[in-house]
Amino acid sequence: MKVLVTGGAGFIGSHLVDRLIADGHEVIALDNLAVGRRENIAHHEQNPRFSFIEADIRQREYIGQYFAGIDYVFHLAALADIVPSIVNPVGYYTTNVLGTMNVLECARAAQVKRFVYVASSSCYGIPEIYPTPETAAINPEYPYALTKYLGEETVLHWGKVYKMPVVSVRFFNIFGPRARTSGTYGAVFGVFLAQKIHNQPFTVVGDGTQTRDFTYVTDAVDALVTCANSGISQEIFNVGSGGTHSVNRLVELLGGDVIHIPKRPGEPDATFADITKIRTMLGWYPRVSFEEGVRNMLAHIDAWRNAPVWNEAAIHDATKDWFKYLG
Repeated sequence: MKVLVTGGAGFIGSHLVDRLIADGHEVIALDNLAVGRRENIAHHEQNPRFSFIEADIRQREYIGQYFAGIDYVFHLAALADIVPSIVNPVGYYTTNVLGTMNVLECARAAQVKRFVYVASSSCYGIPEIYPTPETAAINPEYPYALTKYLGEETVLHWGKVYKMPVVSVRFFNIFGPRARTSGTYGAVFGVFLAQKIHNQPFTVVGDGTQTRDFTYVTDAVDALVTCANSGISQEIFNVGSGGTHSVNRLVELLGGDVIHIPKRPGEPDATFADITKIRTMLGWYPRVSFEEGVRNMLAHIDAWRNAPVWNEAAIHDATKDWFKYLG
């Protein structure tokens, strides 16, 4: 089939491109490179079944031409991270909500056979139920979470009104090689790996007992492909690892000294996906253990050599708006 991946040069998107190429499909990766990197997909650029388009999903009239003849659309393009969304809510809204509408309209005009949207478990905010099912209350704590949820609602609405075959997948704490190595202060793995390679202490938030549903990237990609191939529409699926691990356990596996920084408002003490629905309806389940995933990350640690090295003072400065608005 002919498949278009928005955000195809990004962390998860590039791994999805790898999988789709391996499965024999013709793939177009569309990315404006605001977050994604050409290096993530460079190994495909001589492949006749692959093409890369540098374009912005906010430019509907321009990107529409690349949807002609497309069978499946995987929509991953988005602005991520908490702090930048607090500082720049308009940019997040225009990309994550209006940009999603643009992609939907292009897909609708092209009459694509499947549309898979990558949503975020951040829509649950601080959950009241663990493990957290898809039916849990929606309570976004910051603009990133809100805009990803509004994007999901837009996808489901277009599916309902225009009879588009859409599915939304809510990811929990995806990690793996090619995770973003530059830019804003963000996910714990990137922060810790840069600190480790430069022999700096790990900056652990709070006491480190908080737990996360760390899900390896190839499992996340497999879930996307499974959803696309399922024929099921108008559904939301959680995708997680089936368990949780503490930040202290991550530190133990990585090995190194620790300093503690203040706990941040709006962050849950735990994330834990209830994946019963996707197991039952689609037969999907995660295959990569947390320990195996961490070993894979350490095997690729050199990729973080030029990443920002965050220390306590730099994190304090980078998160001041977080405490200002959410504290």
